[in-house]
Amino acid sequence: MIKATFSLLLLLLSSFVSIVTATPPARIKLCSTGCPAEAGIVGAAYSLVMTNEPSGNYLVSATIDKNGILTPFEAVYTEGIGAHGVRPDAIGPLDALFSQGSVGVSNTQKFVANVNAGSHTISVFAINGANSASLEMIGEPVSSGGEFPTSLVINEAGDRVCVVNGGKVNGVSCYNFVPGMGLIPLGNTIRSLNLNQTTPATGPANTPSQIYFSPNETQLIVSVKAGFLAVWDINPDGSLSNNFKTIPGGILPFSLLYVPGKNAIIASDPGIGYDIFDLDTNTTATFEIPGQTLTCWSVFSKESGNFYMVDVGVSTISEVHVAESLDSYIVEQYLLGSDGPIDSAVATVDKHDLIISLAANVTGLTVLAVNGPGAAAVHQHLDLGGPAQAAKLMLRSSNVQGMATFIRK
Repeated sequence: MIKATFSLLLLLLSSFVSIVTATPPARIKLCSTGCPAEAGIVGAAYSLVMTNEPSGNYLVSATIDKNGILTPFEAVYTEGIGAHGVRPDAIGPLDALFSQGSVGVSNTQKFVANVNAGSHTISVFAINGANSASLEMIGEPVSSGGEFPTSLVINEAGDRVCVVNGGKVNGVSCYNFVPGMGLIPLGNTIRSLNLNQTTPATGPANTPSQIYFSPNETQLIVSVKAGFLAVWDINPDGSLSNNFKTIPGGILPFSLLYVPGKNAIIASDPGIGYDIFDLDTNTTATFEIPGQTLTCWSVFSKESGNFYMVDVGVSTISEVHVAESLDSYIVEQYLLGSDGPIDSAVATVDKHDLIISLAANVTGLTVLAVNGPGAAAVHQHLDLGGPAQAAKLMLRSSNVQGMATFIRK
């Protein structure tokens, strides 16, 4: 049995119902009837499904009950606008930002941050102490320090946020988080990736995908879909080294996760499957996922000890085990029909992990119960498109993006 806590699941839904007003409403209820009672909620799935709409970006939340069942709750206006990257390859309209990590949560400071790719800003929201399924904006959106921001990262203490921009003015910038005030630009942290790009970015190739802190927070890392990681050293005062170090490897390295207990990163790679960067030896191994087409997102489950690689092209999640030697193999593959999973996150409910994926193709969420190694199973399919349409919220599969979770202790 778990105590009544809240799980904030943050999803950027850039594929919403457009609101035809000069100023979008600040808050739109998605559960006008049948809203979950406070006592029965353990989490708020901030399916801050960033609507990522050019007409106005919203974060969409869903609550999680003690049985791990999600219910749509509300949408909150970010006071920014979304955007869709340019795709000359004509692969398809999904994955508007070519990224992972467009929404983030601080469990320590209890706030949510998201990118607004169309207005080149970042918004910050406090997680309501009385009802974690509700967000309250802190201050106003701040400049991302560049153009077309696509991914952000929050440190463990919750007092620092860094963002990567993927547009014509591309690179990284960092901020201090001050409770009650929001984000304050941190000096000497705006650094360029020197990519030849446009605004919105043209991709997916030659764009940054995810920004990430090393476990000891002495390095800031960005995956670039041009076959390398860009790594800046973080100085004691929080400033960044003038130039980044390049770690070559992979074809299109996308999402980033550290391998527990190792100085190594596993990166999803839609060019082949996934890559493992050994940071001790500065070497990289690539691994094929047979039949994969667009393996772009990934999560890690402590319950199984394995990684889960998300492929929107064939609507499949591949479970991967990484050995002590950094060799790896596919444990199991889970076929999700026409869902089209993209951004994903893990929520732990009563010591059991749920993988929550933004099912962009059907404007919903797919929830898998991990159940141990090789034993994941679909736990729930949640429709977001229907409630969004009823509430007159623009929710389109071509724009939706982002996912994060929060559990109130």
